Amino acid sequence: MQGRSLPFRVATLVTGLLECLGFAGVLFGWTSLVFVFKEQRYFEELCEPDAGPLGNATRLDDCRARDEQFSLIFTLASFMNNFMTFPTGYIFDRFQTTVARLIAIFLYTSATLTIAFTSADSAVLLFLAMPMLAVGGILFLITNLQIGNLFGKHRSTIITMYNGAFDSSSAVFLIIKLLYEQGIAIKTSFIFISVCSVWHIGRTLLLMPRGHIPYPLPPDYRYGLCSGDSSQEEDKKAAESKKLELQSKELISPKKEAPGEQQAPGSFWSHVFSQRFAWHVVWLSVIQLWHYLFIGTLNSLLNNLASKDSALVSTYTNAFAVTQFFGVLCAPWNGLLMDRLKHKYQEEAKKTGAPAKAAALRAAVPSLALTSLLCLGFAICASMPVLPLQYATFILQVVSRSFLYGCNAAFLTLAFPSEHFGKLFGLVMALSAVVSLLQFPLFTLIKGPLQGDPLYVNLILVLLTLLTFMHPFLVDRECQRKEKPPEVA
Repeated sequence: MQGRSLPFRVATLVTGLLECLGFAGVLFGWTSLVFVFKEQRYFEELCEPDAGPLGNATRLDDCRARDEQFSLIFTLASFMNNFMTFPTGYIFDRFQTTVARLIAIFLYTSATLTIAFTSADSAVLLFLAMPMLAVGGILFLITNLQIGNLFGKHRSTIITMYNGAFDSSSAVFLIIKLLYEQGIAIKTSFIFISVCSVWHIGRTLLLMPRGHIPYPLPPDYRYGLCSGDSSQEEDKKAAESKKLELQSKELISPKKEAPGEQQAPGSFWSHVFSQRFAWHVVWLSVIQLWHYLFIGTLNSLLNNLASKDSALVSTYTNAFAVTQFFGVLCAPWNGLLMDRLKHKYQEEAKKTGAPAKAAALRAAVPSLALTSLLCLGFAICASMPVLPLQYATFILQVVSRSFLYGCNAAFLTLAFPSEHFGKLFGLVMALSAVVSLLQFPLFTLIKGPLQGDPLYVNLILVLLTLLTFMHPFLVDRECQRKEKPPEVA
């Protein structure tokens, strides 16, 4: 049965990767799309005539209000991308895969059709379309992350690979920009994306479960329309998997565990109010704010550094979008590191009698610290107003971001019970979304009182980035405390 189901599982894995790569995170290619919108004169009425040396209004030059409008759209969309993961995570946990994916398809297709039929006169519709696009995309990602459960010991690698594909999908807007420069209307591109909803529906019915993919997998697990299993049979297998989880996830008998490990998994709210969860929210929120602020203001930054040279801005915009595509190649290395360390530490735990759950959690510490270090390097480069240096900034940004979301999802699977994953993933993203709202007032502060100089804002954010190193330090200390023999404690 395992041999016959393997090709089907690989098909699910590959098509899920393509779905995340082509659709899920396109919002974060916003810089490329803004370039096209400006070419089509979206919000150009907000630009003020620049009086030349003789006092004559010669050209539209002072477009701070238009830049703020585009920044506000991205702020709203990125906020919804994160904040709505909590209710959508609940929908995924409560109503399971098929319902969640049908909602995602509806939102995504509605958004792409709205953008397709939007013009400069109706540009305000972007305030509706972009948040819908973001929510539909994140639902695609959430429903695909469970595919990692099909591949056992490679679970973290696949989760991080999917998050990397989510990051790389921002290159889709670069393709739309390049097609626009070759004479293909933006309307045509977005209608094509809308038609792809047929593929999403087909994949939902044929290659995805009606319910959830359990972890660990029960014997002879099947899913999809071709499996012949009813909803009741899937529920029965999920219940069987929960029994297996208590045995295989810990890998040791309760008699050998430390007293603190002999308790059943706590309630959802007990995990929410834990120190571990609180520091994870801080870690994600600070690093994510850096990325959102950078993406949302990059077009304005490039215009300033390039002295409004449109050709030069286009070149750097393309370079940024191309680097985003490599997120899918960077992210799996983080997951591979976590899987290797998890196996190593759990083997050591078998020999010493230490709790295997603490050993597995310890595997996340290097990845958390490495992500913070990469963000610090990105933050320092982004703070230097030198145009050629932005190439290094782009590289550090994509590596840092691809590690960030993969590490976030993988950490939650290691640190908390799987039955709460959807809600906890949604909640941590929702709380970080509230912090991400700071990007708009920070942008306004830079453009207004600071007169375009982001030095002080960047300095504060760099100091906050240093704070994120507390998260891996505290997790490591907690694991060391739990791994001590009972007689030493």
